[in-house]
Amino acid sequence: MHSHSMHLWQHEHVFLGESHARHERRTWWVVGLTAAMMVAEIVGGTIFGSMALVADGWHMSTHAAALGIAALAYRFARTHAHDPRFSFGTGKVGELAAFASAVVLAIVALLIGYESLLRLVTPVHIDVAQALPIAVVGLFVNLASAWLLHDDTGHAHHHGHDHDHHHDDEQAHGHAHRDHDTNLRAAYVHVLADALTSVLAIAALLGGRFYGFFWLDPLMGLVGTVVILAWSWSLIRSAGAVLLDAVPNAALAHEVRRRLETGGDRVADLHLWRLGPGHTGVIAAIVSDHPQPPTTYKAKLDGLEGLAHVTIEVEPCPDHAQPRQMPANI
Repeated sequence: MHSHSMHLWQHEHVFLGESHARHERRTWWVVGLTAAMMVAEIVGGTIFGSMALVADGWHMSTHAAALGIAALAYRFARTHAHDPRFSFGTGKVGELAAFASAVVLAIVALLIGYESLLRLVTPVHIDVAQALPIAVVGLFVNLASAWLLHDDTGHAHHHGHDHDHHHDDEQAHGHAHRDHDTNLRAAYVHVLADALTSVLAIAALLGGRFYGFFWLDPLMGLVGTVVILAWSWSLIRSAGAVLLDAVPNAALAHEVRRRLETGGDRVADLHLWRLGPGHTGVIAAIVSDHPQPPTTYKAKLDGLEGLAHVTIEVEPCPDHAQPRQMPANI
């Protein structure tokens, strides 16, 4: 076969989210905003002798680092999108970054909880007049960051790529159900966690200022710990499921099987996994009394949103008197 003919049957494995560039750009903006606030707090606290300011600055540095991980993941996925070393592209780099970011978030939450427990046992004097403006400014920075990271792109269009490689037949399958970018969600949760701690701190400081309830400060710290840990666990589960190639959508798997199992054909083996935001890979092994070319079976899946890499294997059904033993998946 001529190399020109082979080219017609080849395609790229780029499975980045539709809004990848937009999300990358906005994440870098938030990294800059968070880093600037962090430097201002650490430098200002050092100059004015405010331990509260310095402590909040270093706390913000952990979020800046996590946001940096998200931004670098976007950049790596984009610059290596065409790298043949990645068999199914770099669409899952964001999941890896989100998982790491969620672990960082859990560690921060546990440190806040530990410090809060210490302060419940041994109360520390709080300079409300100094701490309150810091918390308010921090909250505004976090709200601005949350606005930048809010994923308001709505439904995404998904373009199909399959191994029959008829590129003229590839088209958007309409509006898909919203397929979240986990990397962006992780960055957003970091910002929300920081905003939550600011809100709780403001509430605690006001309670101490007007009612003398200084125990509210460590109590609010414990509340924040519980909430942030819950967010972190949710991120770890969702990112981990993608990294382990869990079936992303049971309903989609059922529909794929339903469409392929017609006219006595049976699906002997079916694999679905997420390749990147809005992109699902499918490998199906079909046993048939009347085998058809793989393109026939792929045509049955036309219109299913998000299918981006379809591989079909067809085997003739053996004699019914001696049924073929299909190997069990391990």
